[in-house]
Amino acid sequence: MKRPVNSWISPWLLAAWLLPFGLYLTTLAPSVTFYDSGEFLTAIHGLGSAHSPGYPLFLLFAKPFTWLPFGSIAFRVNLATAFSAALACVGAFLLVRRLVAHLSCAGDARFVTVARNGAALAGALLFATSPRLWLQTNHDKPYPLLAFLVALTFLFLLRWREDLQAGDEQPAWWYGVGFLAGLASGAHQTIVLLVPAWLVFILFTKPRMLLRIRELLLTMACAVTGGAVQLYLPLRAAAATQQNWGDPSSLSRFLWHVLRQGYPEESHGRDLALLLKQLSAFSIPHEFGWTGLLFLAIGLVACWQSQRPFILSAGAALLSFLVVIAGFFNPQPESIFLTEEFYTPLYLLAAVLIGVGLFTAIARGVSAAECPEQYGCLHMVLLTLFSLLIPAFQMVVNYRANDQQRNYSAQDYAVNSLRTLPEQAVLFTWGDSGAFPLWYLQRVERMREDLDLPHIPHLVFGWYQQELPRLKPVFAAVRPEGMPAELAFARLASRLQVERPVLMDYSTRQSLSWPAEQPAPLGMVFRLPGGKGAAMLEDGGAIWDTQVLHRFVMNPGWHIDQDSEKAVMIVAHSLLQAAEVAAGKGQQGRAAVMLTQVQQMVPAWQEHLAQLRSRYKLAGQTEGEGQ
Repeated sequence: MKRPVNSWISPWLLAAWLLPFGLYLTTLAPSVTFYDSGEFLTAIHGLGSAHSPGYPLFLLFAKPFTWLPFGSIAFRVNLATAFSAALACVGAFLLVRRLVAHLSCAGDARFVTVARNGAALAGALLFATSPRLWLQTNHDKPYPLLAFLVALTFLFLLRWREDLQAGDEQPAWWYGVGFLAGLASGAHQTIVLLVPAWLVFILFTKPRMLLRIRELLLTMACAVTGGAVQLYLPLRAAAATQQNWGDPSSLSRFLWHVLRQGYPEESHGRDLALLLKQLSAFSIPHEFGWTGLLFLAIGLVACWQSQRPFILSAGAALLSFLVVIAGFFNPQPESIFLTEEFYTPLYLLAAVLIGVGLFTAIARGVSAAECPEQYGCLHMVLLTLFSLLIPAFQMVVNYRANDQQRNYSAQDYAVNSLRTLPEQAVLFTWGDSGAFPLWYLQRVERMREDLDLPHIPHLVFGWYQQELPRLKPVFAAVRPEGMPAELAFARLASRLQVERPVLMDYSTRQSLSWPAEQPAPLGMVFRLPGGKGAAMLEDGGAIWDTQVLHRFVMNPGWHIDQDSEKAVMIVAHSLLQAAEVAAGKGQQGRAAVMLTQVQQMVPAWQEHLAQLRSRYKLAGQTEGEGQ
């Protein structure tokens, strides 16, 4: 007898979605952030293509959220990520609930139901408050959506096993797994690392099923059907969207894009220390604490006895991820942090096992008490509170580090950069975090559409040159394809200087070597020596009166990330240079105000600022003031 649909929707399941989603709303970033945020936001808004492998499912999932009637486009897309993360928590809840259904517990039916649902809710909330998932919910990320789809695939496999044990073979569950796997490829291609896990599950449930050629072919057909989401990329490329990363309009360009051939990796050596560091990127104690690790061990033992294929498949998934990510990719120390997000589906499975372990411990304790007839409402309330104790503690511990509701650093950095520029200027950028917020403000928020913002590492790609139609003549003259990016920048800038003001961002200034005549600062950007409009671009310090600076003060109530900290340092260093220029011109009052602002941003520069005040005889804060 099949269960009615409404029997799946319970207050417990709603809590597994509402509690994480409500929590994420309190920590959501209000605007664009650093890393890939601005690029994702621009691609979602214009239904273009993001960086390889394109992320079509994530773009399509987030697009309807941009139609909401409140908040900026960035906030709405961040909301979409929080929504998908809450769905992933529901997936964790359902997995725990199905796994513990096979474990016994003393007490009447109502008490056992509370125990099972309480443990399932605890597993969901543990996943919700883990540092890795929480960090991804605050801004636009595809990995929570991927985790939700992974949870569904394991739910389908568990349901297939249950039907098989009941004597009812239902290969449709296989077909569902295949379709979800193909669909999930549009969120992130690490879904292929789960294939060994699914095969292990089938192998240890009924090995002969792997010889069922018809079912296997139909499953593969369903995977291809789900993978048809990838057709979004060439279709949107043919529509000549504004952001058309990789231009996957032809088969060769499509394969170049989805196979990430634009990110070639040089071979690197490896020693034991590096290998251990790579392996430590996956850390259960970091995500769930040592208590979580203990309950995970209990859950492993419990599932080994009742759901062995699930345990073996989870182990196969872990091995597959570690072999490919640590073994094959061999990330270097400075890029290991980029691979940590890939483990999000594994942390979902870990949270599920912790929930199973918690239920097992509760069941053992209840059995040892030997008084099930005395369990009433009070006991069920206490049991629920006990189940939620660990995720509540984890939430308190991790809240501040993931609170991004005051994170305007990328927005303010981009606004300050664009406000500085004269009309029709060309601003060259270098790093992704320096370029992508500018893309968002210009292409989505429609700020300073008179500017061109060429990104130096991409100048050598023909598809990127199409993104800058006003620079088409200079691209045709220079033909930067095949050049080193630095040479392409030098030649393009030299030609553009004749016609337009040419500037560069801080990263470009610091990344390239310069002749005797150095680029001159203009707020947070730099102008090239000479060229058109050079006389208009002198920075006498007044330009800082138009800048947004108050939100760059260190410790502004949110946990600052690495790129935001770099932005603070860039603003502070640029302001410091302007203060010295102003002091040298006799503008003591302006210089004193600037140095005070720098001190508020970077208190560690106190000693150097005191020396400058003494040298230029400036008034200002002494040590201990303003703290």
